[in-house]
Amino acid sequence: MTDSNYTQLAKLHAKYAEEKGLRILVFPCNQFGGQEPWPEPKIKEFTQKYSTGFELFSKINVNGGDTHPLYSYLKKKAGGTLGDFIKWNFTKFLVDKNGIPVKRYAPNTEPFECEKDFEKYW
Repeated sequence: MTDSNYTQLAKLHAKYAEEKGLRILVFPCNQFGGQEPWPEPKIKEFTQKYSTGFELFSKINVNGGDTHPLYSYLKKKAGGTLGDFIKWNFTKFLVDKNGIPVKRYAPNTEPFECEKDFEKYW
């Protein structure tokens, strides 16, 4: 899941960042089975092998009492199927040019599957 997500996100970034202004923002989180235990420098080093080019931010919490305000906002505006909480790593949000979340994708949704929705929001 990690390899396919980072690989596809990197390709989408390369394809659309300059031409269409696509911005991909990644927020590491260790709330899902301890899958992101490393300190931030090691996480950044790990993602470099994918030549991502997109922005990798500091590790945050996306659920619970210490939820980062960004994720509180995203979850409020684009709730999930079984509840607003983030169910697993690689939950994705599509946000329009005005900063409004317009769609939420399940963790198992491949990034290339999201591409079909981009055109509505350029």
